[in-house]
Amino acid sequence: MAEHVEDMDVFKLSHSLCQRTYVLTRKFPPEERFGLIAQMRRSAYSIPMNLIEGSYRLNRKEYRQFVGIARGSTGEILYQLLLSRDLGYIPDEDHQLYRREYERVAKMLTKLATSLKEK
Repeated sequence: MAEHVEDMDVFKLSHSLCQRTYVLTRKFPPEERFGLIAQMRRSAYSIPMNLIEGSYRLNRKEYRQFVGIARGSTGEILYQLLLSRDLGYIPDEDHQLYRREYERVAKMLTKLATSLKEK
């Protein structure tokens, strides 16, 4: 692709959210270390990681598939944020803030996937 994926707004935002998700989950109870903490971090880094991997594929169809996987990871983290709030691990304000930003990433990924459709 002509543009480096690291220069795309969707990559920058998802990378920033990933870093912030790591910080957010540091406050979780120790018993969640191998549960919700690990899963949220995996979902968070899956988004920019799949964008990078897809951009290194040899054709648009494969790239688009990885964008779809990244979008699926946004769905996972949206639920994990809801669960974290309902378990009392994060306040509602944090839930709403992260939810809005991950939903923004999902919309950006949808637009990217649409732009990668075979012509």
